[in-house]
Amino acid sequence: MTHSFDKSKLPSRHVSVGPERAPHRSYYYAMGLTEEEIARPFVGIASAGNDSAPCNTTLNAQADVCRDGVNAAGGMPRRFNTITVTDGIAMGHQGMKSSLVSREVIADSVELSVRGHCYDALVGFAGCDKSLPGMMMAMLRLNVPSIFVYGGSILPGHYGGKDVTVVDVFEAVGQHAAGNCPLKDLTALEKVACPGHGACGGQFTANTMACVGEAIGLSLPNSNMVPAPYQTRAEIAVAAGAQVMELLARNIRPRDICTREAFENAARVVAATGGSTNGALHLPAMASEAGIDFDLFDVAAMFKSTPYIADLKPGGRYVAKDMHEAGGVYMLMKTMLENGLLHGNCMTVTGKTLGENIDEVTWNPDQKVIYDVKTPLSPTGGVVGLRGSLAPDGAIVKVAGMARLEFTGPAQVFDCEEDCFAAVEDRRIREGSVIVIRYEGPKGGPGMREMLSTTAALYGQGMGESVALITDGRFSGATRGFCIGHVGPEAADGGPIALVEEGDIIAIDAVAGTIDLLVDDAVLAERRAAWKPRTNDYQSGALWRYAQNVGPASKGALTHPGAKAERHVYADI
Repeated sequence: MTHSFDKSKLPSRHVSVGPERAPHRSYYYAMGLTEEEIARPFVGIASAGNDSAPCNTTLNAQADVCRDGVNAAGGMPRRFNTITVTDGIAMGHQGMKSSLVSREVIADSVELSVRGHCYDALVGFAGCDKSLPGMMMAMLRLNVPSIFVYGGSILPGHYGGKDVTVVDVFEAVGQHAAGNCPLKDLTALEKVACPGHGACGGQFTANTMACVGEAIGLSLPNSNMVPAPYQTRAEIAVAAGAQVMELLARNIRPRDICTREAFENAARVVAATGGSTNGALHLPAMASEAGIDFDLFDVAAMFKSTPYIADLKPGGRYVAKDMHEAGGVYMLMKTMLENGLLHGNCMTVTGKTLGENIDEVTWNPDQKVIYDVKTPLSPTGGVVGLRGSLAPDGAIVKVAGMARLEFTGPAQVFDCEEDCFAAVEDRRIREGSVIVIRYEGPKGGPGMREMLSTTAALYGQGMGESVALITDGRFSGATRGFCIGHVGPEAADGGPIALVEEGDIIAIDAVAGTIDLLVDDAVLAERRAAWKPRTNDYQSGALWRYAQNVGPASKGALTHPGAKAERHVYADI
């Protein structure tokens, strides 16, 4: 429905109302707007669309049709773009240092565009790992009525009679290095693994954060698992444009939706789907934008008490398309709410509570992807928080699909990912080792790189189950195996991981939630006295600036104080 709006109470009055704004209005007339259109609320439509990767290639088209929904509901759409750094292409080289930094740039650029042009509401389209949390962080920071739309996942490729994803290609690189995959087979696989538009199909970071969008209430119900090539995506975009005007009319804002209880819901959905460990980085960052304390240990507490119930890759069998066909995120949340694992009273962008939305869903007992909470794949979540003498500020491990949950072994130590990857390629990694990759944290990297190339190569060589890997960097949502990331304090801050030496015994227990360096305190004190901070190669530009401002991974690797330090909220100007 179309509402009547009083622009004297909206931010866009600063660029469109009154005689003193005649110069501003002249720009809108130059773009073909009428007097009546200028008098409407202005709705920013932010797109992370570009040609960098298939995750982003449909976003601009979706954002464009979103205009139809905004127009029909009485708003004036104003589309703009932001960047992405696509992890699959940035992976395994220095480009990955840009990935996490791009989350902040995305949030900042959306904030600045909305602030500078005084938009009254926001619909955000994103498709690649960091653009999803970046877009939602901007919504929470600005606190104008907002809806998040995911561009959708890629369809699975087919090779050798089975569904494949890009992870199969990463792992085939390791198989090729081990002499178990001829180059012609690797080449054939790479040509079919990604058959079209959309983000990586497994429960990797993009789909994990897409699930978060629905669970936390910022996305329309059962919208985000729809694959990118489906025509339904255009219908979702139009619906989002119309619904954001309803939110504006009712003054329902992101911070009304994203309460602490909503963040708990989101964390549980990450665990229930065996989602990416990056969820434990992005949820604290989003919470900070809303002024909510919700760090790694708060996330881990939700993980620990949530069963793993969605049989999704990389730990399971299915991809996002299969989950969509099984009933989507709301089918998953149906069994979770019925078994007391979700807060049903949280508001959502529908204007109804999560529980009211879920009431409209009928459980499908015939689908194979989502298990009932009473008969889970495993009794605890697919992601586990760890803490101990090696990680006093915490660490995270994804255990979905893993048979082995404890590991003790001698350290093999590397001061950057490239050195470790070279050792993997040269077959210098020893079975039973705990591989340590350090100085890859938010500050030390800088940029907290993901390690998918290394972990996938290990799996390709058949070493995935016989070693553990620990880093103050991150892992891709596609990573599998005993891989512990986000170790804090990071090496660049002199954390215990900086003091590990070759052969030190490290003990990990994902059941008890512990990670310990079994070295005498007196020995560690001697090493600490001799330790000196390292200088990285990035002493200017965006990466330098990021390293100066970034905080610990356990609190989301934030670069500003968040809503708790606000003196005013943009939406109230």
